[in-house]
Amino acid sequence: MSAAPHAAPADTYRPVPLLQDKVIVVSGVGPGLGHALTIEAARMGAHLVLASRTAKRLEKVAEQVRALGRTALVAPTDITDETQRQALVARTLEEFGQVDCLINNAFAIPPMNPITQIELDALRTVNETNVFAPLRLSALFADALERSRGSVIMLNSCVSYSSQPEFSGYKLSKGTLQHLASSLATELGPRGIRVNSVAPSYVYEDINKAYFDWLASQAGVTHEDIYRQKAEPTDLKRLAGPDEVARATLFLASDLASAVTGQMLTVDCGEFHR
Repeated sequence: MSAAPHAAPADTYRPVPLLQDKVIVVSGVGPGLGHALTIEAARMGAHLVLASRTAKRLEKVAEQVRALGRTALVAPTDITDETQRQALVARTLEEFGQVDCLINNAFAIPPMNPITQIELDALRTVNETNVFAPLRLSALFADALERSRGSVIMLNSCVSYSSQPEFSGYKLSKGTLQHLASSLATELGPRGIRVNSVAPSYVYEDINKAYFDWLASQAGVTHEDIYRQKAEPTDLKRLAGPDEVARATLFLASDLASAVTGQMLTVDCGEFHR
């Protein structure tokens, strides 16, 4: 596979210590955006709590964080399980004594069918990860976030702006997550806790690269053709990389965003103007 056209100008970025010694909890530390969020936060000076189901993957990411001179707590967690959620909070506070930001990045995708054709049990399962887990984690970390005047960030999606039938089940959960974030911003705001969302469009990382390969095989075209098709609606005529989405997200965790709450930041190279 060739390099994508109009690649991101990654060599122009230099990290600055926007998050020096802050403690950031990231759920959904897998490949792609979860990994980028973790590494970029460490490059900005943060200590990390890494939460996902796969301990082996977490250990590999933790090694990278430590190589950057930051502390990483590996916390294997099924975020759909209340006991494990409570244990995550307890372990975080035992290790660091503080929490400055919770990033709800974990997600699940329902069948890509029109919404009337998706079994309700499948939608319920997805919402356990995409809606109820972020709600409960935000509530459980709220006391610690109040003490630090911290924040919550929900990773949403530009699917909220689309009406394609195959994305309808995913849009249902992400739309609900957007409203949840708004409600939490209002409820937790008097306690000094900010709640914001970030909505990327297609992030050019491994999962979408594989998806583009599949689309190309179905259409009898090249990966680059699919990339150009997806990038054409954007102002920059390219797709954001995971590092770029991570950096925009982490701005909301920094003190530069101390008066920003209840917002959804769209990171899509100018595909949607909101």
